[in-house]
Amino acid sequence: MRPRRSPSAWARLRRDRVTLAALGVLALIALVSAAAPVLADGVLHSDPDRFVRTDSGRIAALQPPGPAYLLGTDDLGRDVLTRLIFAGRVSLLVGFNVALVAVALGAPLGLLAAYHGGWVDDLVNAGVQVVLNVPLLFVLIALSIFLSPNTWQLAIIIGFFFWPNSARQVRGMALSVRRRDYVEAARVLGASDQRVLLHHVVPNVVSVILVVAGVDMASAILAESSLSFLGFGVPVPISSWGNMLGLSQDLFRSAPWLVYPPGVMIFATVLSVFLASDGLRDALDPRTV
Repeated sequence: MRPRRSPSAWARLRRDRVTLAALGVLALIALVSAAAPVLADGVLHSDPDRFVRTDSGRIAALQPPGPAYLLGTDDLGRDVLTRLIFAGRVSLLVGFNVALVAVALGAPLGLLAAYHGGWVDDLVNAGVQVVLNVPLLFVLIALSIFLSPNTWQLAIIIGFFFWPNSARQVRGMALSVRRRDYVEAARVLGASDQRVLLHHVVPNVVSVILVVAGVDMASAILAESSLSFLGFGVPVPISSWGNMLGLSQDLFRSAPWLVYPPGVMIFATVLSVFLASDGLRDALDPRTV
């Protein structure tokens, strides 16, 4: 009698409706954000920085949601929906780049620390402790004041402070993998360190890297939103979900339609990233049934 084969990663993913829904929401948000110029020009016939005017020529400031402006206009007469989809480009770009920088720095260092141990492990752990003890929000505010970073620079700065989490998670998983019998067998058979890492250790930590990348991306979106809310993030007039919230905080009672859309987008995106990364981890883990 043949042993029962475990389902493939795709089969496990297809059974997880929550993860599929989260991936669908993320894909929709990313697609709409990527197509922002086309949608603004061809569908909404608007511009994120253009002042909307009424038939009499006056600026249509603080117009409530309606057929003309689906999400209303802000205090300067700009279309909120147009700004919202353009803001998604900035927030998603920051989140993705932060995750990329954090994983690119942290994952290799975590692998090296776990595999070689000794002074390499001590050095990486020392770097992790130094960065973790830096007050992140204070440093980001100070750098934003003195450097006025653009979107790419802000993502690199935040990503640098996020790499210790990637390094610690990957190191912990790699320490577990390096003690398994097939890794020891590969060493005994004369496999080089590079081959052992690439063919036996890395494939087993990919699921952890996916989760860490998802957490970093979600945390970066929240960090950028917090900075922009405080006025130290993405510089105006570039719109992000965070500075849309920050600029509308004084109008919460008189114009609540300025507050809810960016807040909902931040919540939906962060939740979808968490759910998708966790589901992908389970799908790629061969021990998951």
